[in-house]
Amino acid sequence: MPVVIVEMWKGRTPEQYKQLVEGITSSFVKLGTKAEAVQIILKENDKNHWAIAGKLCSEQ
Repeated sequence: MPVVIVEMWKGRTPEQYKQLVEGITSSFVKLGTKAEAVQIILKENDKNHWAIAGKLCSEQ
């Protein structure tokens, strides 16, 4: 049973999340995994809680 954790910045619509989880699930199904076995956890983060190269993403 695959568990996929996706971390991303806030700001997507429910429709975008639906498309994302359908696409991830479809990829596993193509590999022979039953759709019912695929679990996906979506985590949203504020840009001021994420940094790249020592700088907060909210400042870039």
